[in-house]
Amino acid sequence: MNVENSVFETHIVSVLVENKPGVLYRVANLFRRRNFNIESISVGPTERKEFSRMTITLNGDNATVEQLVKQLSKIVDVVKISLLNPRNTILRELALIKLHVKDSKVRSDILSYAQIFKGKVVDAAEDTMTVEVIGTPEKINAFLKIASSIGIKEMARTGLTAIERGG
Repeated sequence: MNVENSVFETHIVSVLVENKPGVLYRVANLFRRRNFNIESISVGPTERKEFSRMTITLNGDNATVEQLVKQLSKIVDVVKISLLNPRNTILRELALIKLHVKDSKVRSDILSYAQIFKGKVVDAAEDTMTVEVIGTPEKINAFLKIASSIGIKEMARTGLTAIERGG
C-alpha cells in the first residue's frame, strides 16, 4: 500500500458485545497486537443487560480500519459491528475541567463561559472551579481553547459515545 496516498481520518466504530468479563481486554488486545492506537473508547450497558456497547474512536486509513473490523468480527463475544457515519450519528462526550481561580473576575469569567457553552460548575473551591461540559468533541475543544487562557489545572474526558440517528 502506498502510504503517501493513504488518507487518515477519524473513524467511529460501534461494537455490540456480550456483557461479561474479559471482553474489553480481548478487544483492546486486538488493537495492541495490530499496533493500532485507540483515540477513545467508552463502554456501557445497553437496553438489554446481557450486552454492552463499545464506542471506539480511531484514526487511520479506510483499508486499515476495514481490516480491524474484520478482525473484531472474529472475536467470539462480538455480536455486531457498525462503522458510524458522523453525519448520521449523535455524538456526545463529557469533560470535567478544573480551572485555576486567581480572583473574583476569573471566577465570574468561568461562570460566563460555562453558561455560553451550556456547561455547569460542579465544584468550587477558594482557588479552583470545575466545569462540566457535555457535547460534541468540537464543542469541548472550543471550551478548552478558552479555558486554557484561564489556566487548566486538571482535566478528564470520557471519550465519545455515539448512536445512529433514526430507526
